[in-house]
Amino acid sequence: MGSKDGIIDLLVVGGGTAGIVGAKTAARLGADTVLVEYSRTGGDCLWTGCIPSKTLLSAAGRSVAERALGASGTAFAEVRARIAEAIAAIEPDDSPASLEAVGASVVTGTVRFTAPGLADVDGKVIRFRQALIATGSAPLVPPIPGLDEAPMVTSETVWDLEELPQRLMIIGGGPIACELGQAFARLGSAVVMLVRSEILPKEDRDAAALVRASLQKHGVEIVEGAEAESVTTSQMDGDSNCERSRSIVHTSDGRAFDADVILVATGRKARTEGLGLEHVGVERNDAGHVVVDAGMRTSNPRFWAAGDVTPHPDFTHLAGVYASTAASNAVLGVHRSVSTIVPRVTFTSPEVAVVGLTTADGKDQITSTIQHAQMDRAITEEQTSGFTRLVIGKGGRILGGTIVGPRAGESLAELTLAVHQKLTTRDLAGVTHPYPTYSDALWNAAIADARTALDSTLVRTAMTGLVRFTRWRNRRS
Repeated sequence: MGSKDGIIDLLVVGGGTAGIVGAKTAARLGADTVLVEYSRTGGDCLWTGCIPSKTLLSAAGRSVAERALGASGTAFAEVRARIAEAIAAIEPDDSPASLEAVGASVVTGTVRFTAPGLADVDGKVIRFRQALIATGSAPLVPPIPGLDEAPMVTSETVWDLEELPQRLMIIGGGPIACELGQAFARLGSAVVMLVRSEILPKEDRDAAALVRASLQKHGVEIVEGAEAESVTTSQMDGDSNCERSRSIVHTSDGRAFDADVILVATGRKARTEGLGLEHVGVERNDAGHVVVDAGMRTSNPRFWAAGDVTPHPDFTHLAGVYASTAASNAVLGVHRSVSTIVPRVTFTSPEVAVVGLTTADGKDQITSTIQHAQMDRAITEEQTSGFTRLVIGKGGRILGGTIVGPRAGESLAELTLAVHQKLTTRDLAGVTHPYPTYSDALWNAAIADARTALDSTLVRTAMTGLVRFTRWRNRRS
């Protein structure tokens, strides 16, 4: 471990997506790299996030289809088995063996920085030149009286449920709450969502309205503009097992809801406690995130950070890309900056896919919207309740947009590239798209805006003149 002087080039703290990508990047570049993980590599994405949640959503969707055909639907035990199979299939890509295969070393333990260039790992001292902090985040549990005594789960522990809750109360209205709420409702739980403001508050309100309607269609009761004030819990039939308890959630608007399980999805907090960052001059903001610059460097130039531990959005794809940038900068001495064009997808049915701006601010910005009821593929699939909306700036430049509908996340890739490359609606309209597809709506939204240029007096006069000239030339020939 380490070079001839016993000092490693890059110490990576955390074995989630950011840590794995950062360590593999550094190792492939020829740096002596050590990754330290206190539990298991793979992080939230593999074990409690992306993989289990998307498998759950898929299984829930199949269950709805099966019941529509007269079958009994998918049993919860089968759903749990599918989740385990998905994790097992993907786990090798995130394993210590995969890291060691590219030259990185993996150590199990807990890191505490004691001085610049020195780290204590369960009593053993590791000397390093630079470090990448990638410790991720944990679910944030609000201080609601009585919640600690209730059968409560988070996005990390919900996967430990062995039985489908008959009554599930979800506190929160963001993407995680909406995805899990819809999935459990489709599997047969009676779901209530208690939302402080409104669901998907960061998204286009038309998009949120479609998700709200879909959740309600599947039986989810959505209570917006209310908060949980307290929880009371009592045991059923004298059983001391919390799984047999009955909880009542009391809300700020005077209502009360019975719940067998309470899922808290109210945000996340950075995992920085116990790292000893105060000993190495690594600054954190008021929320506890490690502060980084555009190149993912911290206030201490020998330390870098990436993933959920930073103030950037908590997305797996962002963690990987930013960690790669951080590792490259650290071991090569370059000064690459991360892109601020961040795509995101809420994997409800319908999906909500977003990149860049979602609304026009009225200052040389407009929107172009295509309702999917006008799109042939959506009509053939009987999935017409979505839309594609572009936000367009001066000169037709595409600044962002929202896509709502099946496979919206797949269509978003093209829109993300358009925003990143500063393309215009004319650029997008000039590209032939396959037909019939959902991305046809994106093309049509671009065409609709590009055609508006033909409506200006100057352009119409020029076009009329060109038509007349061509007519005259044809007559002469």
